[in-house]
Amino acid sequence: MNKNIKLAVAGAVLALSASAANAGIVIPAGDWTIDINGNVNAYYIHNNSSDSNTVDGGLANAKGTNGSGASSINTGLLPSWLGFTGKSRQNDLDVEWTISLQPGASSTHALAGGGSNENRQAYLSFGDKSWGTILIGKNLGEFGRDAILNDMTLLGVGSQGVVGTAGGTTTTLGRIGTGFLYADFQGQINYTTPNMNGLQATVGIVQPVSSSNLGTSGTVGGNQKSPAYEGVVRYSFAANDVTGKVWAEAKGQNAELRTRTNADTYGSTATYSSGNSENVWVAGIGANVKAAGFDLTGYYYNGEGVGTTAFLISSG
Repeated sequence: MNKNIKLAVAGAVLALSASAANAGIVIPAGDWTIDINGNVNAYYIHNNSSDSNTVDGGLANAKGTNGSGASSINTGLLPSWLGFTGKSRQNDLDVEWTISLQPGASSTHALAGGGSNENRQAYLSFGDKSWGTILIGKNLGEFGRDAILNDMTLLGVGSQGVVGTAGGTTTTLGRIGTGFLYADFQGQINYTTPNMNGLQATVGIVQPVSSSNLGTSGTVGGNQKSPAYEGVVRYSFAANDVTGKVWAEAKGQNAELRTRTNADTYGSTATYSSGNSENVWVAGIGANVKAAGFDLTGYYYNGEGVGTTAFLISSG
């Protein structure tokens, strides 16, 4: 076994605009290659909300605790990121694991917890290009993944959302809730097919959402008896100087639709009226084309009972 560990020294970059996570420190260690990567970004964000009206599910017109504008020093849509990835080829399998953490830049008070921190990834994958890949653990979901990764505000701020309100949030929202549902980082087990001349599909089960926030007396779903299901088919192409990708995706879950009858969203005093069990679903299609330095993305989705921000979650 090669015990010689080579270290590449990389400097941390602090910029006013975010940069995508790139390989920073690569460590060959025997049969494994360890990649330490990340980025740091921060913005001063101010939103002036002169309209006193509140729209259930509205995200763009964020208000502070005083009901007007909000200021924050925070990351953009892309959080500050520190990730650790290990890759190896063992027993005729490509094996990979990733663990990451995302510290927030906002802070309400050091004694109150010092702002938001997240751990978005902890997964293991194994497979081979001849038969595909199996992934187990917490990672970015498949439904909405292509939409958010092609969001032009990913390296910026976009919609302020609830940043600057009491408690703060880890990131801004970009176009989440105003153009697509958030893919979310969630527990999952999925299978991805081999790449067949640009055509590839991923199907799997994900952690079911136990409840949703659809307003003070909104509809909630509390069925965790079975997982949620999602799948996506992608086709990538290249012709001369034009490259692109088209995709179709879907997600569904059974939910017990009940109405909350008081203002306690998740606490022990929340009360609900009885309801029926329903299957909620959402489907989307999208395309991305790159040519001559231009990048164009189109996306459309439609569903029933899925909310406006993330799957079974709305703001308001």
